[in-house]
Amino acid sequence: MPATPKVTRFELELLRQLWNLGPASVREVQESLPEKNRPAYTTVQTMIYRLEEKKAVRRVKKIGNAHIFEAVVSRAAAQRRLIDDLLGFFGGRIQPVVAHLIDAGKLTLEDVQDAEKTLRTLAEKRKRR
Repeated sequence: MPATPKVTRFELELLRQLWNLGPASVREVQESLPEKNRPAYTTVQTMIYRLEEKKAVRRVKKIGNAHIFEAVVSRAAAQRRLIDDLLGFFGGRIQPVVAHLIDAGKLTLEDVQDAEKTLRTLAEKRKRR
């Protein structure tokens, strides 16, 4: 499986639009962005082409002069890459991230209980191997 490309915040926003829209033209992607501070068509086009070079999107067909693009990278793969990059920033340590989430009120007891359940399930699967 090829490595998930590193994407910028704006490229991630364009991928989000493609995940939501499905296959779409540059114009459709550009028009799906929030009207306030919407980037120019040519800006979106340039960024879509960069995503294509990174193999994060691909052209699937052409309708008239418009190329139709679709995301190659899944939402889950992009999220995994972002989390791996974030943890890399902290030397692979999760504790500073968890501490921040707790301080910011973004980690609930329910989240911790869900994580414990997932860890137990994973441990059971590993025991059976």
